[in-house]
Amino acid sequence: MDYKPNMEDIKKLRTMTGAGLADVKKALTEAEGDFDRAKELLRERGLAIAAKRSDRETSNGCVLVKKVEGFAAMIAVKCETDFVANGADFIAMTQSILDAAVANKCKTLDEVKELEVNGQKAQDVVTHRSGITGEKMELDGYLTLEGDNVEVYDHMGKHMLCTMVQLNKENVEVGHKLAMQVAAMKPVALDAQSVEQKILDEEYKTAVEKTKLEQVEKFVDMKLKKAGINPNLVDSEDHIESNMAKGWLTKEQADEARKIIVDAKAEGEAQLKPVMIENIAKGRVQKFLKENCLIDQEFQFGDGDKVTVTEWLKQQDKELKIVAFRRFTLVAE
Repeated sequence: MDYKPNMEDIKKLRTMTGAGLADVKKALTEAEGDFDRAKELLRERGLAIAAKRSDRETSNGCVLVKKVEGFAAMIAVKCETDFVANGADFIAMTQSILDAAVANKCKTLDEVKELEVNGQKAQDVVTHRSGITGEKMELDGYLTLEGDNVEVYDHMGKHMLCTMVQLNKENVEVGHKLAMQVAAMKPVALDAQSVEQKILDEEYKTAVEKTKLEQVEKFVDMKLKKAGINPNLVDSEDHIESNMAKGWLTKEQADEARKIIVDAKAEGEAQLKPVMIENIAKGRVQKFLKENCLIDQEFQFGDGDKVTVTEWLKQQDKELKIVAFRRFTLVAE
């Protein structure tokens, strides 16, 4: 093999692929100057590198959002480190995929993965970049809104949390503030009717268990106080041992507290009233809905008065309504 790539060819292939200098030189040498073959070699090595890193955790990445007339979308590409996530090349790659997705008005992530971006499928573009950086990368999320009157928001311009809000009529300022509201308050649904049944079921189940636990704990505390024992000193076995060591509890008091706790828990559980538990749990679910349904949340960007999103909307324009919203974040919440 006599072919040796010159600097002009190396620069050309680097510009085309974004691969490292040594990788480009090696690929050109093996391909004997055949650019198409060299690009294929780099792509194959990207796949191999990505496969080796398939078990890595991707906890960083880039979320971008874009709108055009009648269509808006956001996309997330994940990687391993914030160093790569904040790199101009990584952000540019994510933007190019989003641009293609919006131009083609893709509706699903699977459609996006099959799109042609810079001569490659979007999925292969990500895999190739993974080979260049040595980090696992993956197309992780894709959300859309179709129709007019959509405002989009990239929280603090950091590409980690993006939102979209659609109104029934045009109002850029209101749409922007609502997109900020969605970013800040992370609603799970537009209104109570839109909450998924599995979420409601899980919240009710949690509320019932929490209510039962609290009622039993109140009963235990009452029994401890009646015996002249401070419940705060015996609320866990570690606390009991620690407070005995400090001289705040005698061994006799500790033993008495342990017995009271066991007996009172059993008695308290036996005395639980199902109707009362159900009513308290339902109240907790209603509180959850008020805090997590967008139209019922307290509006965060008003002039100081505490009003709900619905009330604030009416103040701006009585005919204004929220049609839909989308939210995607890579930030642990």
